[in-house]
Amino acid sequence: MLMMAKSVFAMMIGFMLSTGLGLFLIPVLKRMRIGQRISIYVGESHKKKEGTPTMGGLIFIIPTLITTLLLVLFDKIEISDNLVIIILVMMGYAILGFLDDYLSLKRADNEGLTTMQKLFGQVIIALVFFYILMRGGAEPIVWIHTLGIKVNLGWFYGIFILLVLVGMSNAVNITDGLDGLTGGLSVISFLTFGLICWGADWIMSHDAMAIFCFILAGSILGFLVYNTHPAKVFMGDTGALCLGATLAAVAILARYEVTLFIVGGVFMIETLSDIIQYISIRLRGRKVFLMTPLHHHFEKLGWSEQDIVKLFWIIGLILAMCSLTFGIWI
Repeated sequence: MLMMAKSVFAMMIGFMLSTGLGLFLIPVLKRMRIGQRISIYVGESHKKKEGTPTMGGLIFIIPTLITTLLLVLFDKIEISDNLVIIILVMMGYAILGFLDDYLSLKRADNEGLTTMQKLFGQVIIALVFFYILMRGGAEPIVWIHTLGIKVNLGWFYGIFILLVLVGMSNAVNITDGLDGLTGGLSVISFLTFGLICWGADWIMSHDAMAIFCFILAGSILGFLVYNTHPAKVFMGDTGALCLGATLAAVAILARYEVTLFIVGGVFMIETLSDIIQYISIRLRGRKVFLMTPLHHHFEKLGWSEQDIVKLFWIIGLILAMCSLTFGIWI
């Protein structure tokens, strides 16, 4: 019960701080004219969003860091190597996303860092994460909990970790295209991994990792106050790259990498739709979807933005419940 109380309290503090920060930060972003430029390819329904403040990921990143620091200082949670690693990954990818957003705004177009520059930054952070992980004595194994199987990947584990971190970071970024879509799915994902870490008592400071997940979920909820349709602010790459990488880092440290692909199933489907579309155009010269990522395909079919977001949230919630049921209980 104490753990539950701590988690609820942490989530509440994260929510209150992010909601309060949003009231202050959004007007500041507007005055600084930090507005999103909308691609001409997404359709007229999105053109009215032109100029909406971006870099809104700061609304949940800053409160998460402050809340975590306060809980550590007041001895409510224990600082640990795992917690420090998660925070470093979060900050590393947030800074990378911030640079991308900043350059995009400075150049007055949607081109910030080049694809190769962004990928290089993501890989470097992932390599540092892997180095710290292995120096801490981690085994190069993938654990499939439901089947009780442990697979030793040896040297390939480094490549696997790289793919998980970089892949999930980009998958969340690709999904960030409709008001509230990525934020809502991220809340579901971090709540799920908060519960997973809660019970992962074989992991060092698993309770601190769980509370961190609940803090971040609460902070994202505060952000959603301003990001649901019609959005008053976008998270930008500052938030999207950070969320995907942080989620992947938690899953890796908790030894639930395989479960991550189910919990983040909607992120994976969105990314696969992009890959399938690209391959089909290159090999067959024709499209499979009207537009990718997948949420834009539904828009082209005439679905409203709110209906698409609700559908994807529901799918994300079902996948999360399946993950908890089969990965933890059964």
